[in-house]
Amino acid sequence: MEVLKEKVEEEEEAERAERGEKMMRPMEVRKEETIMTQEMLRDLERKLSEIEVSIPEKPSTFTKDAIDISKLPLSYQSNTPKEEHLLQVADNFSRQYSHLCPDRVPLFLHPVNECEVPKFVSTTIRPTLMPYPELYNWDTCAQFVSDFLSAVPLPDPLKPPSYLYSSTTVLKYQKGNCFDFSTLLCSMLIGARYDAYCVYGYGSQDLCHMDLTREVCPLTVKPKEMVKEEEKAPPKKYAVKPPRDLTSRFEQEQEIKRQEAIKAEEERRLKQEEERLVEQESAKTDPLHGLRVHSWVLVLSGKREVPESFFIDPFTGRSYSTQDDHFLGIESLWNHKNYWVNMQDCWNCCKDLVFDLGDSVRWEYLLLGTDKPLLSLTDEEDDGTNDDDDVENLGKEDEDKSFDMPCSWVEQIEISPEAFETRCPNGKKVIQYKRAKLEKWAPYLNNNGLVCRLTTYEDLECTKTLEIKEWFQNREDMLELKHINKVTGLNIDYFKPGHPQALRVHSYTSMQPEMDRVMEFYETARVDGLIKREETPRTMTEYYQGRPDLLSYRHVNFGPRIKKLALNSAESNPRPVVKITERFFRNPAKPADEDVAERVFLILDERIQLRYHCREDRITASKREFLWRTEGDSKGNKIIMTPDMCLSFEVEPMEHTKKLLYQPEAMMKLKNEEKLSRHQAWESELEVLEILKLREEEEAAHALTISIYDTKRNEKSKEYREAMERVMHEEHLWQVEAQLDYLAPFLAQLPPGEKLTRWQAVRLKDECLSDFKQRLINKANLIQARFEKETQELQKQQQWYQENQVTLTPEDEDLYLSYCSQAMFRIRILEQRLNRHKELAPLKYLALEEKLYKDPRLVELLKVFV
Repeated sequence: MEVLKEKVEEEEEAERAERGEKMMRPMEVRKEETIMTQEMLRDLERKLSEIEVSIPEKPSTFTKDAIDISKLPLSYQSNTPKEEHLLQVADNFSRQYSHLCPDRVPLFLHPVNECEVPKFVSTTIRPTLMPYPELYNWDTCAQFVSDFLSAVPLPDPLKPPSYLYSSTTVLKYQKGNCFDFSTLLCSMLIGARYDAYCVYGYGSQDLCHMDLTREVCPLTVKPKEMVKEEEKAPPKKYAVKPPRDLTSRFEQEQEIKRQEAIKAEEERRLKQEEERLVEQESAKTDPLHGLRVHSWVLVLSGKREVPESFFIDPFTGRSYSTQDDHFLGIESLWNHKNYWVNMQDCWNCCKDLVFDLGDSVRWEYLLLGTDKPLLSLTDEEDDGTNDDDDVENLGKEDEDKSFDMPCSWVEQIEISPEAFETRCPNGKKVIQYKRAKLEKWAPYLNNNGLVCRLTTYEDLECTKTLEIKEWFQNREDMLELKHINKVTGLNIDYFKPGHPQALRVHSYTSMQPEMDRVMEFYETARVDGLIKREETPRTMTEYYQGRPDLLSYRHVNFGPRIKKLALNSAESNPRPVVKITERFFRNPAKPADEDVAERVFLILDERIQLRYHCREDRITASKREFLWRTEGDSKGNKIIMTPDMCLSFEVEPMEHTKKLLYQPEAMMKLKNEEKLSRHQAWESELEVLEILKLREEEEAAHALTISIYDTKRNEKSKEYREAMERVMHEEHLWQVEAQLDYLAPFLAQLPPGEKLTRWQAVRLKDECLSDFKQRLINKANLIQARFEKETQELQKQQQWYQENQVTLTPEDEDLYLSYCSQAMFRIRILEQRLNRHKELAPLKYLALEEKLYKDPRLVELLKVFV
């Protein structure tokens, strides 16, 4: 105890000494310590701020726990003896492969399914031909798989998954990883007779993450237009030489240089922008490049007229060449018949790979029973293996060692019509491309019929919108596509045939009348043959085709509208017409000098100008101009025509000598044509207003068409179908009751609703029994008549044979004997039927009588007579 007290006292003295020293330190030393402490705190804060905390992603809901395995068939929950044998073969193959190639990763052979049962990957493929014609080709089939399923990333990007679900489960939950996508797509392609294989390999980061932000949207790529070379007409012998070109070549060269400089500057700017983007992308290099596991589909050439082998990425549904840089290597591939391991070097990605699966040097196969032919032997090897004994022994060894792939354990893949129509999970899918965003919807999901929208942007950040394209389906107004340009404000609507106004294309900047717009029509659906109508605030131009009057063009110039206080609408206050220009096709029934090619009505100047078609042997055309000036007599009812009111230019004045009497008639006819043209221009204005009003109503209503065969959406069809089914069911029940009720014909003779009396019951019983008795007698008489008829026919044939026996040929005798045999058979059958009917008729009569006495409708009334 004393030793402990001494130690405690020494420690207390040391603490007091230390506190005393601190109190004796000068103020400068304390300041230095404070500064150092602050610097340490700032350094600590800086280091703490540099630490990044990564928030873990939300786990996927597509797990084994989320799958209901209680209703799965037995093949999902266990293996057959043949499948167990296959798993043993696969394990043996894997051990040999690991021993021979220790530096290679383990093979993806038998992952577990949703029931945690190991299944060989080839047996997971279930070849199925879908009942939808749209899925018969690889492109639409791949696009359907891409749209229908949601991508789930691999648990470990460096390893293949430890599980591989069946295609039926993947379709049910509409989720899966790249291996699930490939298995489903491969099953559908093999069912459609493609030579398709699932591939286990390595892909780029964009491919594995389904990142299309660096890819150009296929819908934005414009197809190359085929430029047709115009056939030059042969030069005429007496054609007029074209005028000499007096433009300055120096100015043309300078203009070309200026355009080239502008183009070069634009290319330089685009190149700098691309280089900047490449630098940004190179700065974000993938640390796992070449190690990310991915699965895709290989389609070999040969079947279905595929000219060249190619890859299909199941995530996007896009096809790639086997030389593409997105695919960095292949470990193995398989189909529903065999499994192949790639023994080629992938140092140059997949560019140098040879997809000859029959080459055992490049591709090591698992089973001998492969459908791919082995490579042909060389001449030296062929000479040494040509003996019959060796061939027989070799065949026996192959028979002993061959092992066929078991049938798929997966059930038949089925896609309901509702799921096929819905496509995307929840009916919507969004894909982000480079400077574009694509949105897809299922039909009837949007009340306006919108099924697809493509938005293009000016920048990579997708902040400045350039244009929007929207596709529609099932619209009553037949709207198919709406193109909106955000820069110019131009809207273009495209319609399918069937619009009430036969509208095909409508281009506009505003729906207000008397604005810039272009309307194109289906000319075959219009009586007037209108093809196109262009409108501006002051003009209207119309193009025609197929009219009986051969009108091809009409251009109307309007003047400023006269202001009216009471009437403000465009219909009641139309724009005044200033000028009308009309052009006509050539009428071969008329001479060219009398066939009008163009006529111009100058309404304000009261003039009419005519230009005729040019003859083939002339270079100029005849012209006329009428000046409308009326001067009446004293009563004011006559038109005085003077020579200066008609100015004409005749190509051949000696051929056409017209008197002044012709001019008033022509002028009056043209004046009537002018009134008709003005009226048609006014009708065109009204039609434009009607179309605009109709388009506003259609855009506000968004009415959709529903097929009469779509019983789920068409309420009228559904109600009618249910009513028809109800009526048919009632008729069927009535027919069944009528067939079983033997009193129904007799009860129908009585007044409806009347209660039976005892006398009526007795009469019904007697009538029913007598009717049944008569039916039995009639049936016996019918059988007896047929029996007598057959007997008479046989006697006639026998008599004929006795009379002509000497002259008959062997063929006639054979026919006679055959007839006799068949006739005797029919006679015996009829005799048996008649005897059986005679025996059963009394019994049937007694049975019916007993039923009548026990019938609930007659039992109370017939008790006295029992």
